[in-house]
Amino acid sequence: MPEVHGNITGIRDSQLAELKAIYDCPFEWNEYAPRDLLTELARHSCALNREIAVYVSRDGDVLDVIVGVADSVPLMDLRLRRNSKRLSCVRCIHTHPGGSARLSDVDIAALRSMMLDSMCAVGVAENGHITGVSAAFLTEKANGVPGVEETEIVPLRKLPQEAWMQEIQLSDRRVLQGDGPDTAEPPEKAVLVGIDSEKSLDELAALAESAGAQVVARFFQKRPKADTATFVGSGKAQQLQLDAQAYEADVVIFDDELTGAQTRNLEDIIGVKVVDRTTLILDIFAQRAQSGEGKLQVQLAQLKYRSGRLIGQGLILSRLGGGIGTRGPGETKLEIDRRRIREQINRLKQELDDLQKQRRLRRKSREKNAIPIVSLVGYTNTGKSTLLNAVTGAGVYTENKLFATLDAVSRRVEMPDGGEFLLVDTVGFISKLPHELVEAFKSTLEEAALSDLLVIVSDASSPDTPKQHAVVEEVLSQIGADTQPRIDVLNKCDLTPSDQDILPIMPGALHISAQTGFGLDRLLSAIAAELRKAEQEMTLLVPFDQYGVVAELRKKGRVLSEEYGDTGTRVTVMLGRDAAGQIAARYGGMIQK
Repeated sequence: MPEVHGNITGIRDSQLAELKAIYDCPFEWNEYAPRDLLTELARHSCALNREIAVYVSRDGDVLDVIVGVADSVPLMDLRLRRNSKRLSCVRCIHTHPGGSARLSDVDIAALRSMMLDSMCAVGVAENGHITGVSAAFLTEKANGVPGVEETEIVPLRKLPQEAWMQEIQLSDRRVLQGDGPDTAEPPEKAVLVGIDSEKSLDELAALAESAGAQVVARFFQKRPKADTATFVGSGKAQQLQLDAQAYEADVVIFDDELTGAQTRNLEDIIGVKVVDRTTLILDIFAQRAQSGEGKLQVQLAQLKYRSGRLIGQGLILSRLGGGIGTRGPGETKLEIDRRRIREQINRLKQELDDLQKQRRLRRKSREKNAIPIVSLVGYTNTGKSTLLNAVTGAGVYTENKLFATLDAVSRRVEMPDGGEFLLVDTVGFISKLPHELVEAFKSTLEEAALSDLLVIVSDASSPDTPKQHAVVEEVLSQIGADTQPRIDVLNKCDLTPSDQDILPIMPGALHISAQTGFGLDRLLSAIAAELRKAEQEMTLLVPFDQYGVVAELRKKGRVLSEEYGDTGTRVTVMLGRDAAGQIAARYGGMIQK
């Protein structure tokens, strides 16, 4: 037996039975809304002082009966067509207690967002009489958005049943017309919700835009802790349902990690896709990963995170379209049973292990050649890739977006006074960095953990630099990269009014601009000086018949002097610790005390 949904608290069983009987209401083929149905809806709406909505298919079948509160009713997406650019083949007829038959902004937004055949409002007076009826239909698109045509308010006795049904047929054709074919999918409209801080919501907005979404609204709720069922509480969740309709949102993004149950409960209430901060970051990584290893790491992180939350992925799993939370391994992989998911996770781990072995071989080759490694680390979007390009001419992709670069890139750099080092660009860090990403990208982050020197890049133009720097230090500690020497760098100094504005942020930090080249010479000199601290001086007397050793010394270190004697060449060279150990092991007999 069909059920009545929505706010049915306090409704008598006998009245619920009468509301359930609405499912059996007969419709003629050319009838928009039977007068008996509207009269019955008005009677119950007056008695309960609540809005009541009825969804009707184009064939005249009542699909759902929903009870709301006095001034609103949850409008659910009951699309019968899978094509989101066509009408849904469903119309919504609902009451307005208080007398007004004029459609509200929320009604119009729901008409557009759900591509309804029509939206109808029935004004109900205090005595239960119908004050009038109005309807709205979609028309041709302008800039990709369907237009809306509203009717005049008409009395019940003059309801133009057949004309409104014909209007639905016209509307079905009109929405396929408009200002030309869409050249690209419009961005998802996102509503942001947080309980942490406005600053954290600012960062969430930047993340959402980086993922390709359009932020249409944001809501901050001060709470001591998250609600276990809905994160924000049932009342706020109900309000978000109306807000999502009013803003025609496609997705609601929460600024913290949600449990599977919270996600499911929120989607049931709000009626649109719900994702959390972790899912959003994983989605950005899925878009940006370029290398084979990067893509594998993202897939592994996504599957690990989602496998424990399958019960909460209702709307994400049910949609065939794309959008935030659906990129990466794909929904078909998430719908298979847990055994298959575990098999896939194990396969990805094996592939990453194989790639990690190759990485170790490459690292051994670098160690054999005794090339120092300097890693650029820092918060996301602080200009690390721009700095790498400025120093090495690497041509790495850069953009003013969070996580514009994911894959580690390394280039050789010659020092001003001789010798060279390998400069490595690493993935940016962020607050609330998902644990799954830290685990999956551990092999990539090892580059920072095994570096000889860390250059921590911060954004001089950001007021949040101290907090961001603390996040970087925390992540470095997690991956075991907190013991190496480091150089603090304040980048983007060209975006600050004066040095005075950035001096208090981090005393002792080098001020540079990777964009303009300001301060790069000082940075390279500082890197060279720091690497020199790990060097040691060694003097060898190389026989003339083993002159190839001199060439090796030049390659592995920085030659200070060469003196030619009777028995050979006396070479004084500065070597790194590893290189010095290698030379001592091979040519110990040549070393001069």
